[in-house]
Amino acid sequence: MLKKLDIYIIRKFLGTFFLSIILIISVAVVFDITEKIDDFMENQAPIKAIIFDYYLNFIPYYANLFSPLFTFIAVIFFTSKLADNSEIIATFASGISFHRFVRPYMISASIIALLTFFLSSYIIPPANKERIDFQEVYVKKKKKDQAIKIRLWVTENEVFSIDYYDKKSQSGRRASIDKFDGKTLKQRIISQEVEWHGENNWRLINYTQRDFDGLYEHLSKGDVMDIQLNVIPEDFFVFAYMQEQMTTPELTEYIQRQKSRGVGNIKDFEIEYAKRYAFPFAAFILTIIGVSLSSKKIKGGMGINLGIGLGLSFGYILFYSISSTFAINGSLSPTLAVWLPNITFGLIAIALYKKAPK
Repeated sequence: MLKKLDIYIIRKFLGTFFLSIILIISVAVVFDITEKIDDFMENQAPIKAIIFDYYLNFIPYYANLFSPLFTFIAVIFFTSKLADNSEIIATFASGISFHRFVRPYMISASIIALLTFFLSSYIIPPANKERIDFQEVYVKKKKKDQAIKIRLWVTENEVFSIDYYDKKSQSGRRASIDKFDGKTLKQRIISQEVEWHGENNWRLINYTQRDFDGLYEHLSKGDVMDIQLNVIPEDFFVFAYMQEQMTTPELTEYIQRQKSRGVGNIKDFEIEYAKRYAFPFAAFILTIIGVSLSSKKIKGGMGINLGIGLGLSFGYILFYSISSTFAINGSLSPTLAVWLPNITFGLIAIALYKKAPK
């Protein structure tokens, strides 16, 4: 059961956490408006779209992105204040151990971790889609509408290739379908044009079909052929921040599908997937570091603790960004790159936690 001390610390922790989010995100919104106001005016962005499609989705994205920073600030700030007011000394004097004192901190960190995971997995991806769609129209276009030189494994024995595809017209040029029996090519269909008709329906126009039987070949031609392929046009396009618009189940399915087709440019998607499971643990790690550093009353007061806390939290975010870059370049696996900051700062947290009661 929660005691009065637990409820008091949890209320202080979460209250400071959400207050820091409100203050810092408010500043971020002001700076973002200043940066993009010219684009909004030039492209005649409606006020309603700016508020509801962009900033209403901007806030949860960046609040979740910097949640480790907000967690650390909250712990350092209110724990240093408790120490300055000698409340922690009184708590220890009453017979409560440091380990017992940390328990409500970990309960609060659990709430933040679960909230972070739920938001990043199910709530923020659809919000990101609306935010990025708004940017495509009123700020800067980053998505591509054409794809060239695409080659995908549809099944283990079937390869689909297309030289050019236009997303707007839902059509392309020079497509081919190769079917194999092991390593032996059994059939090749080449069409001059191809059209997408929805629900895995593709139409080949002006096609040539070649069937191979040992040393023999059968050739046939036609004007139109409708076929079913487990391929959709979205498989051809990878654009910036695409992975952030997928819920975790969608991201899992996309990674598995692209791996089965031999697509190699999915590092960003694998990093995003690993991050959604690793990032919530930062709440526990940074909470332990924060409470271990700030639970003792020191000369210089809260300012020193806040300075150390900000330095460590920015160090964590920087370390995470650098390790992710190594994963994108192929130097590290995505899982190791995402978990490496947690492992490193986890060891720091353990060392500080053991030293704190002394």
